[in-house]
Amino acid sequence: MNRIHYPSLLIALAIASTIGAAQAQSSTGASPGGAATRTQVRMETKEFLKTHRWDEITETWMLKNGVEPPVGVIPRAVFRSQRDDFLRKNSWNDMNSTWVPRDPVPATLSNLTRAQQQADTLAFMRTHSWDEEGGEWVVNPSRQMK
Repeated sequence: MNRIHYPSLLIALAIASTIGAAQAQSSTGASPGGAATRTQVRMETKEFLKTHRWDEITETWMLKNGVEPPVGVIPRAVFRSQRDDFLRKNSWNDMNSTWVPRDPVPATLSNLTRAQQQADTLAFMRTHSWDEEGGEWVVNPSRQMK
């Protein structure tokens, strides 16, 4: 009689998967493909923790006070000023799912209600992405609201 022995099959699959995972890990410390070793990763982590702290409120890593951002990294103030300038001049139209110019343009975002600021900021973050090379916000067609 040919019967499938499910417990034996499950045990064989479990053994095969653990053997494959064990062979995929390198025990010599030198990783194939030029990947960082454990020691390198630990050193990079220590360096990162010297300059950054975890912000519980925003749930992101922030630069510690008095630490300059690395060369080539755009300061947060630039991100915010460009975003706020765009939001000061435009508002999100839910009916058309497009940005429309504000008429008249308010002098500052503080002239808008808190709900308007939050709604427009949320729509902006969904429809735009930061271009690292160009150093500016660009419209991201894949994120456009439908």
